[in-house]
Amino acid sequence: MKTLYLLLAVLGTVLPYLFFAQHFAAAGLAPGAFLGGMFGHPVAAGAAADLVLSSVVFWVWLFASGEGRRAVFLIPANLLVGLSLALPLWLYLRAREADAAG
Repeated sequence: MKTLYLLLAVLGTVLPYLFFAQHFAAAGLAPGAFLGGMFGHPVAAGAAADLVLSSVVFWVWLFASGEGRRAVFLIPANLLVGLSLALPLWLYLRAREADAAG
């Protein structure tokens, strides 16, 4: 499973940035333009709201479970790339630790 999680983390970085790069090339790095693109259409807004809520749930779980202190780097990964990187990366790290422990 470790290999699958790592592959999903890589895909979770590359695939969103294929789309983000198109946006940044056309509109620049202005946060307002990015947010306008995220929430400018009802379908995009629904997907963005789902991802934002899912990210918040992930952060709450991370810290409520006591895992947050050692995995605090996952929040910048989540904010700079997305949950598509942060979640499989976290699962990879947990699987790697489980393999090492036993």
